[in-house]
Amino acid sequence: MATVTFENVSKRYGDVVAVDDLNLDIRDAEFMVLVGPSGCGKTTSLRMVAGLEEITDGTLRIGDRIINDVPPKDRDIAMVFQSYALYPHMSIRDNLAFGLKLRKVPKVQIEARVKEAAAILDLSRYLDRKPRELSGGQRQRVALGRAIVREPAVFLMDEPLSNLDAKLRVETRANILRLHQRLNTTFVYVTHDQIEAMTMGTRIAVMNEGRLQQVGSPQELYDRPINRFVAGFIGSPSMNFSTVEVAGTGDSATLQGSSITVPLPPQFRESVGAVGRQLIVGFRPEHLVLGPVTGATASVNAKAEVVEYLGNEELIHASGAGRDIVAIVDSSYRVRPGDMLELRIPLDRIQLFDPDTNFALPFGPVTA
Repeated sequence: MATVTFENVSKRYGDVVAVDDLNLDIRDAEFMVLVGPSGCGKTTSLRMVAGLEEITDGTLRIGDRIINDVPPKDRDIAMVFQSYALYPHMSIRDNLAFGLKLRKVPKVQIEARVKEAAAILDLSRYLDRKPRELSGGQRQRVALGRAIVREPAVFLMDEPLSNLDAKLRVETRANILRLHQRLNTTFVYVTHDQIEAMTMGTRIAVMNEGRLQQVGSPQELYDRPINRFVAGFIGSPSMNFSTVEVAGTGDSATLQGSSITVPLPPQFRESVGAVGRQLIVGFRPEHLVLGPVTGATASVNAKAEVVEYLGNEELIHASGAGRDIVAIVDSSYRVRPGDMLELRIPLDRIQLFDPDTNFALPFGPVTA
């Protein structure tokens, strides 16, 4: 069983805490993505699983076995790095086989595993070429193949798509997902790109400043972020935030801010606290609507400043609600810089956050 379990795992470099008391259960055969900004501790966490970093505190398990002091070669893992790390003087066949030769795997088995990996990754016709004769995407597939031939219990991937252009990133992303489905093995994937995280992960672990913020499916993190950091990190473009104040009570209660009026959504009536309390309202660019909307909505008045035409959509940068606002609307509206806009947000798309704790309401402590 290829589970990976972090139990109160920490990593310190002198006085610098890279990973702080990490508790995370990665299930057998799932695709777990560790995501967060640079310096959040995601790569350090992966390297501790690989045995490339020593654990300062805590316990790390693969399956039922504690691996804190197990040498990397005995951990039954394979790692794919950001760089391809291929041997330039060797053929693709020899690059794939090299690790198995070091382990003294019988030649017949080596040939069978190399052939199978090449077939999975569509590399069969390139086996006699050198790395310099391949494209970036093909080289990355060779790096994946080198991991596949080892038949590990856990695949570890450290931003393997970072060196690829946009088109190749999409293609290789799909190849990795097909690989996961075919092998039915545990994958732990590190990225700073939340789009990769959302499209690839069975579950996502969001990290910031060495601490785990939230773990859940992509939809859970998108719909119900536990705090303002997760809300702003998950989703592209990022969620809009504006400061509002509780006004009125009961059915007439509203949230009032600069250029924004929000009828208090029913789901928050028990958690907003007293009249006059300040909160942070969050709403995603793709949930802002121009034109008529069915159901209860909030309204935001804004002035369009920059309009990016995307074909079927327009990405609007506007000023309103006391700050810059980003909206994604249908391109049929033909918005122009300088246009005054009344944007509407369905109330069931509204998120509220406590400005003191940064927890989403009704998550976390509520202060009146």
